[in-house]
Amino acid sequence: MRRGSSQSGPAFQVKPHSLLDDVYGMFVGVLFAATGILLLQAAGLITGGVAGIALLASYMTGQSVGLLFLLINVPFFLFGYLFMGARFTIKSLIGSAMIMALLKLIPNGLTIGHVDPMVAALGGGTFCGMGILAMARHGAGLGGTGIFTLWMQKRYAINAGRVQVMIDSVILMVALTMVEPERVGWSALSAIAMSSMVMAWHRAGRYFGS
Repeated sequence: MRRGSSQSGPAFQVKPHSLLDDVYGMFVGVLFAATGILLLQAAGLITGGVAGIALLASYMTGQSVGLLFLLINVPFFLFGYLFMGARFTIKSLIGSAMIMALLKLIPNGLTIGHVDPMVAALGGGTFCGMGILAMARHGAGLGGTGIFTLWMQKRYAINAGRVQVMIDSVILMVALTMVEPERVGWSALSAIAMSSMVMAWHRAGRYFGS
């Protein structure tokens, strides 16, 4: 018997996430994302989205990447409030604030002395992608360009990962004017790893009830 057969009714009943589900899922998402950003930062790399913009700005100014991540997100949160709703925006704001906090707290318990650029690119990009997925499955975004890509998928059914690839390409081209080509090359790998996670797993029909 196929799931959702019209003859016998749906095999499964989709239940909304509970508050505990959302809290735990969002915490896991921001933990993945913060760990990914720290790996990239340790290797002096960039990635896509606002995380990449914040890392690039941090290298240029010396300011905290967590603070820059939050500040750059402000206009995107306004966009999210207008087009994705207050609930989504509030969750995303909470997630962004949690990332800022974790980026300050994690180095107190974990110091990354050396990481190969390839490991940082693949690991950091994948962790960031997993963070985006976890947040998206609980009705939130990690802020920034992720809010726009989720809106594009919701409004026009354009895969969020594909839109993210286009945005990331622009970010990396700008980075070429500020960072040596080798680091940008590894950074491109991290952006591909991050976007691939979203392209593969965050699309309509991937999960039952999505």
